[in-house]
Amino acid sequence: MNILWLWAAALFIYLGFLGWYQNWQGPLTPEEVEHYMSRLTEGTPNGTTDPAVLRRFLEKDDGREFFMLNLVKLHEGKVPDPQTGELKSSQEILSGYTSAFFKALFKRAGHPAIAARIVGGHVDSWNVAENPGWTIMGWMRYRSRRDAMELVTDPAFKDGHMFKVAAIPATFSVPTSPMISLMAGPRIWAALGLGLIAALGSMALLLLRQPGT
Repeated sequence: MNILWLWAAALFIYLGFLGWYQNWQGPLTPEEVEHYMSRLTEGTPNGTTDPAVLRRFLEKDDGREFFMLNLVKLHEGKVPDPQTGELKSSQEILSGYTSAFFKALFKRAGHPAIAARIVGGHVDSWNVAENPGWTIMGWMRYRSRRDAMELVTDPAFKDGHMFKVAAIPATFSVPTSPMISLMAGPRIWAALGLGLIAALGSMALLLLRQPGT
């Protein structure tokens, strides 16, 4: 194989990755906002979300990715499975929801950016509600607000929502847009990985072309 073709293939694969990972549809249109809001009012589980707050978030769509900051309190000890009644840990119960959700999220180029255990209480806070005892935090990447609404309003998650409610007595989620980030994301890792493969492949081809090899 020609070395140039090897690098061209790496570039082609990376462009394909960007085609999937980036949002190319632009911001939500007013018609789409109305569509998703109406789907929410048809009974799709949405917790205690204020419709007016959600509507403003959708109407201000900039078409870019965003990261949902989630603070979660899990039940301590065993809790009954909402289907079988069997006592299980809250993590086991929650997996009934997350196993399907993460698969659907990944198909839409979403993924966890950070997940961490909470190891202390509020150490610097004022004029906020009392800490309910957060257990974990997650920073979830969404390709677009459109993708987030497709997931939230997907009827496939309606049955799985009961596992989320059973495992989590309190949760708090707020969308964010990064201002500074020193962590390499999938765009950089994909570029570095493909570049490394192409470089090693080029070296192998050069060695094979050496006389006496």
